[in-house]
Amino acid sequence: MEAIKKIEINKIAKIILISILGTLLLTISAKVKIPFYPVPMTMQTFVVLFLGITLGSKVGLLTISLYLFEGIFGLPVFAGTPEKGIGFVYFTGPTMGYLIGFLFASYFAGWFSYDKGLINTFFKLIFSVSIIYIFGLIWLGTLIGWDKPIFQFGAQPFLLAELFKILLLMFLVPILLKAKKLLW
Repeated sequence: MEAIKKIEINKIAKIILISILGTLLLTISAKVKIPFYPVPMTMQTFVVLFLGITLGSKVGLLTISLYLFEGIFGLPVFAGTPEKGIGFVYFTGPTMGYLIGFLFASYFAGWFSYDKGLINTFFKLIFSVSIIYIFGLIWLGTLIGWDKPIFQFGAQPFLLAELFKILLLMFLVPILLKAKKLLW
């Protein structure tokens, strides 16, 4: 019985440590801007999907949740913080829908199996990242009004960068799945 408790405590400690490291990776990905056309890109959505694939749906979801709680409670983990504010006020701003979409995208990226080839993987990654934009555009439309060109502001400038990140992830998936086996 003692051995089982020790194994469970070790597993919980491992999950907590991995989740904290995941939030650090996500924070770094939010802060580094890479020159790209038509707008600079961050690797944030890449890391959201990366965490889902590598950690699995449940631990990926836990990691994204921890990241969001860190930001809500005032740690400057989000892109544009602390320059544009911090905490709950920043969280409920224009990017809230995208941030909520991270939860679902990471979950689905981890939930899918990736054993049916590159094209199948591509569409699963497209689906996962699309969830981020669906939530983001719905929140943005609610916040600034549906009479504005929401898609033009909230998605179109980022589509080329998303395609780049998905193509990169698509080829990394076999390596990430091997890493997942080593972790768990």
